[in-house]
Amino acid sequence: MVLPRLVSGPSVQYLESAVKSLFVPSYQIFLKDSSSELRTRYALNALFMFVVTALSIILFSLGSESVSSDVLAGMLWVIIFFSSMSGLSRTFVAEEERGTVQTLQLISRPSAVYVGKLTFNFALTLSLNVVIALLYLLLVNGFAVQTPSIFWATLVLGSCAIASSSTIIAAIIAKAHTRGTLYPVLSFPIMLPMLITVIKATQLSMEGAFFSEALGEFQILISYTVVLVAVSAVLFDFVWRD
Repeated sequence: MVLPRLVSGPSVQYLESAVKSLFVPSYQIFLKDSSSELRTRYALNALFMFVVTALSIILFSLGSESVSSDVLAGMLWVIIFFSSMSGLSRTFVAEEERGTVQTLQLISRPSAVYVGKLTFNFALTLSLNVVIALLYLLLVNGFAVQTPSIFWATLVLGSCAIASSSTIIAAIIAKAHTRGTLYPVLSFPIMLPMLITVIKATQLSMEGAFFSEALGEFQILISYTVVLVAVSAVLFDFVWRD
């Protein structure tokens, strides 16, 4: 007995072609950026030095003093924010410096470039944030997480939010002459709602709140990410071709 095909026809072929034309080039761009970063280590070295310097300053400043949970949570995300600013701006700037922008424009659709860059930024941001969080937990006195599920969920969702906002901003400022100063200046007002939310969620994890108490913050972070990705996907074609 031969089972009939559940789905067939030109619509399926079109869907398969669309998926291949989007995700295969996106994956190749992700691999290109990953191998380039592992070879040059430009962003990794800059991020590592910033994190070490920031943590050292905080440790010397605090000493043996006890600090409230909201201050400790705020300092953690200040470190994460500025370390992201020091590394994620290279996403499109590196293409401009190497002169590979026109090559990408010729061989890849703008949507594929955006998805590939977004995936790379998320992977880099999440890896960086996990390292920062572990070092912060080990070195900073008084920073104790009572509800790990809230803390790690906040870290993942915060990384998604940072990657979604930083990718489109990096594409916008890539052609500017003062791109180094423009990136944090443009990023801060856009990321401010996200920073307030992740600080509040981190504070809840330190106070031992139940996971359900942080659902409101998680909904804000998910909505923030979805809106930014949707808007960026629409605008990126104009930004990339300009």
